[in-house]
Amino acid sequence: MREPAAVAPERTADEPQRTADEPQRAADESGRFDCARGLVWFRRDLRVDDHAALHHALSSCREVFCVFVFDREILDALQERADRRVEFILACVTELDAELRALGGGLHVLHDRSREAIPRLAAQLDTEAVFVARDYEPAAVDRDDEVARRLAQAGRRLLRFKDQVVFDTDEVLTGSRRPFSVFTPYRTAWQRRLEALGADGRPGTPLAAWPVRELARRFAKAPLAQLPTLASLGFVRTNLAPLQIPTGARGAAVLFEEFIGRIGRYQDSRDYPALKGPSYLSVHLRFGTISIRRLARAAWQVARADPQAAAGARTWLSELVWREFYVQVLHHHPRVVGASFRPEYDAIRWETGPQADALFAAWCEARTGYPLVDAAMLQINRTGYMHNRLRMVVASFLVKDLGIDWRRGERYFAQRLNDFDLAANNGGWQWSASSGCDAQPWFRIFNPVTQSQRFDPRGAFIRRYLPQLAGLSDRQVHAPWLMTPDEQARDGCVVGRDYPAPIVDHASARARTLQRYAVVKAGGP
Repeated sequence: MREPAAVAPERTADEPQRTADEPQRAADESGRFDCARGLVWFRRDLRVDDHAALHHALSSCREVFCVFVFDREILDALQERADRRVEFILACVTELDAELRALGGGLHVLHDRSREAIPRLAAQLDTEAVFVARDYEPAAVDRDDEVARRLAQAGRRLLRFKDQVVFDTDEVLTGSRRPFSVFTPYRTAWQRRLEALGADGRPGTPLAAWPVRELARRFAKAPLAQLPTLASLGFVRTNLAPLQIPTGARGAAVLFEEFIGRIGRYQDSRDYPALKGPSYLSVHLRFGTISIRRLARAAWQVARADPQAAAGARTWLSELVWREFYVQVLHHHPRVVGASFRPEYDAIRWETGPQADALFAAWCEARTGYPLVDAAMLQINRTGYMHNRLRMVVASFLVKDLGIDWRRGERYFAQRLNDFDLAANNGGWQWSASSGCDAQPWFRIFNPVTQSQRFDPRGAFIRRYLPQLAGLSDRQVHAPWLMTPDEQARDGCVVGRDYPAPIVDHASARARTLQRYAVVKAGGP
């Protein structure tokens, strides 16, 4: 939810933050173990192929068990009982269990608190080590550190492996060994490191796959047990199936193969929500039903082998690098959870009170009177997905037209997005609010009508979600309130009756935003 910014000097004020497992990281990544039994704990890596933790466990242990936990600590905190993500995960876990059983193993599937359940299961199975893919979100790091401590008390180990990213949080740093805070030099350093280490996917290189199937003889067969249902987890069915969202590793593979055929058009089509431009793989990256190494390797190869598709492949690869950029920002600066990356932006006084709450509700419920904003909010509310360009448009509107704290929008997206990822969501919202790492300038304010005219010129996306505007011309559909009363009556869309009037005047809102952000320019309240 951002656009690349120009190169700027690196910020060096903050010292890198370290997680508790970093001193052990080199030993963990070496893959040199020797144990009788191991347990692989699946989390954000719901696949069999190219799986780092699974490969290391099968390479090191004579017997390997597998487990997935529907973590009550996470599920009990969800506000709605109809959550597409839970349904998506259940479908992925069902496929994963079947795939593991076909290889001679299977999943232990628990509905419990991971902090207690994993050490308990490790003891029951008498495993010497638990193998996991490293997670970077502060709450997940805290959970894993506690699990590691409990395992250690019983003489067991928690072994964490890089799997969500191509380069870990301390593998791409500035010349002074500090984390990057500007994307463009980070991307340059990321690509140089990849080229230096080898990008062709050969064994030992960053994009090499971690083989699993040839080691399948070491799987320990899981006992036959009925997998949980949505009802037993405390949830109800959603519209996930009618939306035809592909699930599991098979679904991810179908989407990826389809996208590779049009990756060359990505650069030109990605900003237009009415076009089939994106890969639609974000939810699969979020839950690890496809390997980041596979995606990056394919993009790299296309960029170098196909001149006609090279620009699109490079642009898409850059989006994958943005994802890693935000991961390292969150890791090194965990304070961004709830606070501005640039502390001076926390001096901004946002709109509060009943009027602000009413404006926020109108934004959430697609009643702003700005068609592109409302169509985008209907998209996320109905499908759990929102086009990346639209994420920037609606975020800018909430923050810089309505003057509402970006954290409220961030929380709303966290509740609604199928592909919710803390690092990317936080980074995107702070980019839009100008408070984040390498964010857009504070005085840059998207005009929702201009954005609509530019990126949905014929109103095709708008009409898909706002059929009451179907009779308007391509010119009128972006700003219905500019039509005369006679035109509104003639075209069957009376503003204030069939479609809301704008809840704010953009020009006036822009002036208020510039005044609001002046506290940043002045250096304080």
